Amino acid sequence: MSDGFRKAESGTQLLARLEGRSSLKNLEPCLFADEGFPIHGDVIEFHGPEGTGKTEMLYHLVARCVLPKSGGGLEVEVMFIDTDYHFDMLRLVTILEHRLSQSKEEMIKQCLGRLFLVNCNSSTQLLLTLYSLENKFCTHPSLCIMILDSISAFYWIDRSNGGESINIQEMNLKRCSEFLEKLVREYHLALFATTQTIMQKSSNSTESSIPLKLHCEADIDYRPYLCKSWQQMVTHRIFFSKQCNSSSSKPFSIVSCHTKKKQVIKCSFSVAECGVQF
Repeated sequence: MSDGFRKAESGTQLLARLEGRSSLKNLEPCLFADEGFPIHGDVIEFHGPEGTGKTEMLYHLVARCVLPKSGGGLEVEVMFIDTDYHFDMLRLVTILEHRLSQSKEEMIKQCLGRLFLVNCNSSTQLLLTLYSLENKFCTHPSLCIMILDSISAFYWIDRSNGGESINIQEMNLKRCSEFLEKLVREYHLALFATTQTIMQKSSNSTESSIPLKLHCEADIDYRPYLCKSWQQMVTHRIFFSKQCNSSSSKPFSIVSCHTKKKQVIKCSFSVAECGVQF
């Protein structure tokens, strides 16, 4: 934001920016390989093919955030940026209804009032949207989490529009990543973002892939394709997969890696009408 905005920042806004964020301690221990919960400043990437439970996990996290403390939630606000236009409000309401002991309409409305939903249809619009949201984070101390589903949505479009220049192809995403890092750092947020598995390793490929066992002793072939600015800011990378054996009671699996501390956890989950179940 401009220097003028900084000069106009009130004491209330400064307090919201620096001290107002609630703890995320009970968000979801099964997802994190170190403390068991994200801390403010963490950037968590959900990575995997389509149909492996990434969006359902986001609904699970949103529900945990917006539910009242009396209902087992954190009672904090969430900013959800939907770039795939896949967000299903009815699905979220169904999950909330199952988790509230008394799913009265007024209680559901209060929960949904803690959710801010934004749609973007291009990387340029995403960048402009991020700039426009800074004041929202500044003035809402209970807005602790930003979700971006997905940050890889415009990869092929940007690659096509950029021609032969890698710098032009990655320009918008690089700017988005840099500004996301600024928001996360200055406003003490936790950022969750999804990426699709779109790069498949061929049997005779000599291109660089990252066998994840080098990073967290998990036997996963991971091929990063987004810009380095994004790769470098990720603190946790969680890999989603679905077991071929459909008879399994928990067909979805995750491998959660802390990219800095080289720690890893694995677990399985199922998806029911009431949401994710570990």
